[in-house]
Amino acid sequence: MRNSLAGVVRSYLRSSNRWLLRTPERALNQAYDAAVLIKGLEDAHFGGNRVAFDSGSYSKSAQSYFESELKKNLDIIKIRLAEFRASSSIVRLSNQATTEVQLDENSSELSPLNVVDQPNLILKKLRFIDEILARYENRATNPLSQVVVTEPKAIVTDLPGRMILPASPEAERNSKSITDKTGVLPRSILETVDRIRRDLDPEAEQQVVQTFRQSRFKTNIAIRFMLLLVIVPLLTHQISKNFLVGPIVDRFRADHEAAEIFMNTELEEEGLDELMRFEQRLRFEVLIGKIQPQEESEIVEQVREKAAEIESEYRLMGSNAIKNIFSDLLSLAAFAIVIVSSKREIAVVKSFMDEVVYGLSDSAKAFIIILFTDIFVGFHSPHGWEVLLEGAAKHLGIAANHDFIFLFIATFPVILDTIFKYWIFRYLNRVSPSAVATYKNMNE
Repeated sequence: MRNSLAGVVRSYLRSSNRWLLRTPERALNQAYDAAVLIKGLEDAHFGGNRVAFDSGSYSKSAQSYFESELKKNLDIIKIRLAEFRASSSIVRLSNQATTEVQLDENSSELSPLNVVDQPNLILKKLRFIDEILARYENRATNPLSQVVVTEPKAIVTDLPGRMILPASPEAERNSKSITDKTGVLPRSILETVDRIRRDLDPEAEQQVVQTFRQSRFKTNIAIRFMLLLVIVPLLTHQISKNFLVGPIVDRFRADHEAAEIFMNTELEEEGLDELMRFEQRLRFEVLIGKIQPQEESEIVEQVREKAAEIESEYRLMGSNAIKNIFSDLLSLAAFAIVIVSSKREIAVVKSFMDEVVYGLSDSAKAFIIILFTDIFVGFHSPHGWEVLLEGAAKHLGIAANHDFIFLFIATFPVILDTIFKYWIFRYLNRVSPSAVATYKNMNE
């Protein structure tokens, strides 16, 4: 009885060992069979070209069938290749010659009963599978993944003083959006298998160093471009105001002495109130004996000097308002030029911001959302908007229209709040549902 049980265990172990040893070969064959099916679809229905869903030669039902068959076989290829890589890193494939069918180099068919080396047959199958996958790689890639940072030797120059770092294939494969990473098996299992394969890869250390260099150069480009977006408009504003627009406005207003002292009625009321308060304070100090009694002519002379000072001050404010208008227009033009001429840098910044945002914890994401919503659309936000609008009107020398300000406060924050909620519901809820749940709990 004991011998029979031991025999059963040995037989089970031998069969399990044989199954494990043949796992890489079995996974590769299944991936190859799926690639052959895709090739058969191409040859039979699309003249050897890639499967096209928008072909007008077939009905919508037929196109839907082709799409489902293609997606199913591509998923099989990806899953079996991941299984092949994971298992082949544990199980060494036999290098002995075996009698199998041989892959013809000039076609996708196998010529039967030729004695070939196992590694040579594996390489031919993998080459054929890669050729099939290469035709459909662009269907699943994220457009933002086409602009990533590579190592220093791949730096090219687009314009003088502006470096563009082209994309690397490895970075393109790793930067697919979350919604595109779907398959037959859960994504976490495939990522775990892929991580184990990368850890066992003898070139893993070199890849880590290369990834670090890519991340460092991407960060440098993103930070430098964001600083450029701030520095260029500010420098344009100051240089144009002091050396271009300023002298022209000063000369024009000096030649026209009859130019308006006050840019608007609001500034005029401020100037007259200031002069009136000065005169009343002067007379009050004389009456209480704080200063020596003066004749009326002396008081009038001091009031006249104060009026001249107020005139000079408000003329300067009017000139600065005119200068600000033209300087702001030039700054906006400079900002637009930087944006239009830096499309690749913008893509790098988007990728950098995605990594920063997705790298935050759920509580940090919820905290940032609550902070921004409370500042711009919260209960106390109307006071902030009122201060900003009045400051912008004073900067441009325009009288603050309180009716417009109240109408703006009554509509714009509401629209902004609606956009925030729609973004959370439509985008964030799909990408990071745990962050949305944390946000709702913190808000409550």
